[in-house]
This record gives sequence, structure tokens and C-alpha cells, in this order.
Amino acid sequence: MTTIRHYIAGEETGDAARTAPVYDPATGEAAKQVVLADAAQVEQAIAAAKAALPAWRATGLVRRADVFFRLRQLLVERKDELAAIITSEHGKVLSDAAGEISRGLENVEFAAGLVHLLKGEHSEQVARGVDVHSVKQPVGVVAAITPFNFPLMVPLWMTASAIACGNTVVLKPSEKDPSAAVAIAKLYEEAGLPAGVLNVVQGDKVAVDTLLDSPDVRAVSFVGSTPVARSIYERASAAGKRVQALGGAKNHMVVMPDADLEGAADAAVSAAYGSAGERCMAVSVLVAVGEATADALVTKVAERMRALVIGPGTDPASEMGPLITREHRDKVASYVAGAAAEGATVVVDGTEAEFAGDGFFLGTSLVDHVRPGMKVYDEEIFGPVLSVVRVASYEEAVALINANPFANGTAIFTRDGRTARSFEVDIEVGMVGVNVPIPVPIGAYSFGGWRNSLFGDSHIYGPESVHFYTRSKVVTSRWPEPSESQIDLGFPSNH
Repeated sequence: MTTIRHYIAGEETGDAARTAPVYDPATGEAAKQVVLADAAQVEQAIAAAKAALPAWRATGLVRRADVFFRLRQLLVERKDELAAIITSEHGKVLSDAAGEISRGLENVEFAAGLVHLLKGEHSEQVARGVDVHSVKQPVGVVAAITPFNFPLMVPLWMTASAIACGNTVVLKPSEKDPSAAVAIAKLYEEAGLPAGVLNVVQGDKVAVDTLLDSPDVRAVSFVGSTPVARSIYERASAAGKRVQALGGAKNHMVVMPDADLEGAADAAVSAAYGSAGERCMAVSVLVAVGEATADALVTKVAERMRALVIGPGTDPASEMGPLITREHRDKVASYVAGAAAEGATVVVDGTEAEFAGDGFFLGTSLVDHVRPGMKVYDEEIFGPVLSVVRVASYEEAVALINANPFANGTAIFTRDGRTARSFEVDIEVGMVGVNVPIPVPIGAYSFGGWRNSLFGDSHIYGPESVHFYTRSKVVTSRWPEPSESQIDLGFPSNH
């Protein structure tokens, strides 16, 4: 059986005293196992990052940028190999895995512009003979704790920005699909990154708690569920660390009566069921404005759902693969099973779909007449279940979304520019799409939600990541003439 280990200071390491199975979701078989770190192994990774920090921080910006240019090329060259690793442990179809790599590449490209991104400011002659300038300096050793649903993209989002800013990193990937993180670390070093700048520690809560409590870890980036994000934010910030913790989502897609309903139905199916719904930006609630709109949409979405091909991610014919674990599949299925009892209408029941073998497959589900207060609406399902909420007006749709505790992403489908612009202004959500169902920003912007979808004040990747992974220092300087008096007991003034 293949054993996936830690990657510390340029070497794979870690005994198998404590392990967890790594499943192929398409077959249900545990073909691999991953070593779970104890506190001492995590401290070893932190020590390696701390030791590598002075030299990497002192590395010239152009030299750092060269690493990212080479890393980008390696990611492009190894795209098929990396996609296969993702599919084998996550289950998503190969085309989706390739798309994940492409989105990760965007932040690598952004990080390659670090010479520009790390520029400070300068003000000359703020007072007679006095100049002021600012600089951006790395925070130190940072921890990156990443989720199972994007085992390559999210690590690239975090590590590229952190490393470009001169920090060193301890990456703790999900133990459900851990191989991609080690592959990334090796590609970084092949691109020229010194050993120890990026370390991978495999593990569970033991590893996370050690990272959160270590005084040598100065900042923590996390993506996962809201309860865990809140806990990590509270624990790490109480220890004086800088924290960005991205939590869960309940993304609504509003469809106005004037929208292109064929296009809206296509978008809803793509955004709800891609990657088996295991995306924090997946559309999970379709908000139909008007009964006629709702009736037409439900019919059109159901027609498209029945044509979807569900199968192993390695099969080119498959459009959707299995879920990550058997337990998660069963939990998602329970929401569908309980929806009717709460008063909803199960239009398409994916739990009735039958699949050969022991893979963690689940059919797609469509649930109509859903309302707040129902479990299928209130909770993040993170699976191939789309709920339909019927509202009478634009105002009711906005009020519904703004009242939801999650505020990661949302979208509106309309042909009317005034309605679209009003939505941009009125909606209280971090990422907004206009006729775009999954509004994930390009790498030059930043990703993140509001309310219970984000704990901390910085979004991930892009410009806000530069702010998160650096500390600003302001220097005021004066070079007096040799004969000038240096004694002044008054309060410093720029006048």
C-alpha cells in the first residue's frame, strides 16, 4: 500500500505510527494511507520553516519572481499528471481537475509580479530635510490549512502569495486527498525554491492544534466549514496571530422573469452539480422571482439533470464524479430524504439512482418549494442538491439573501441593467455575479465572503493576500547638517 508522508526541508519523512486511509471515491477502495503527524513532527516542520526564513526573506525580489515563472511552466507541463492525482483521491472528473489547476495558475501568475506588488511609498520633504517611506516586510512563518475539495488550487492560492511576500510556509492539506500538496512542494523546489521554505505536514486535529498554538507561527490561513473556521479564528487570534479563516456558504442564484431562462437553467445545473456540488461557490439555492419563472425553471433544470452522466472521474464521458467519502455521501442523501417531511417537494430524487460497485456516488437532486427554517435550506449541504425558493419580487429575493448567515457568493440573471446594478448595490455578499453563476474573481482581485463565510479582515489571494502576508513599516528619516543642533524637547512636528 502506498504511504503518503510529510515533506519537510526537502525530504519525505514520517513514520507510520498513526495513519488514515485514503480512498479512491470511484471504487470505495483504500489504495493508499497517509501518515498523521504528532506534535513533534509538526514542530519539526515549523522549525524547518523558521530556519529557512532569514535566507528566503533576504532573497532578491527578481530572484523570487523567477521561481514563480518557472513554477508556472512546470504546472502547465505536468497538468495531466496533477489532474490524475486529484481525480484519484478526490473523485472529480479530469476536466474539472484540470480547471482547478488553471485557476491555481492565476495566482502563481499574480505572485510572479511581486516586484510591483511589494513596492512601498515615498514622500519627500514632509518637513525641512525630512523624508518618509514605507516598506512591506514578511510576517514570518505562516500556516496554510486547506480543504479536500480543491487539493491543489487552494494550496496554490495560499502558498504563492505567502512565499512571494518572503514568508516560509507549513502547509497542512486535508487528510482525505493529501498527495497533491506534496506534488506542489516538489514542483516549487524544482522551480528553484530553497528546501524548507515550503513544508507539508500531513495530519488531523493534532496537527492543526499544534500549528495554532505554536509561538513561531505568525499567521494562519484556513478554508473549510464555518464551525471550524470560527474555532480556528478564535483560537489563533487569541494567541496573537494574524488569521484569515474562510468558512461555509449557501450561494443563491436569483432568476428574474426577464432572464434568458434557457441560459439560466444551463447555468444553474452547471453551478449546482459541477464537482458533485463540493464547492464553496456552488449554487445551492435557486431563487425564482414569480411563479411562472419558477415553474419554467424547475421543468428546464429537471430536464437537464436527467441527461447528466455520472461516473468515475477518469471516464471521459463522465460529467460528475462521486463524493469524497461514504459518510459524506450518506449525509448529503439525508437532506433529500428529510426535505419532504419539512414540506418541500422533491422533484428529482438523486438518492434513488443506482450505481455499480462500491464507489461513493450519488445522483443529483432538485427540491422545490423550499423555505428558510427547513434544514435543506438552512445548512450547507456541500453536495449535488439544488433547492428552489419561490419569491414574489426582486425586493423579497434581496431580503432573503441578506438575511442568510452565509454570504460567500451570489448571482442574478436578468436582461435589465438597472436591476443588475441595483443588485450589486443592495446585496450584502462578498462576491457577486451578473449572469455569471460562479463569480470567482480572477487572480488580480481577491476571493472571500462576508458574515459567517469569513472570519478575519482579509480575503484570500490577490491584492488582499499581499496585505495579509506582509507587515507595513514606516521610516521617517532626517540627515541634518553637522553644525545643526540635535536637542529639541518639544513634541515631534512636521511643521
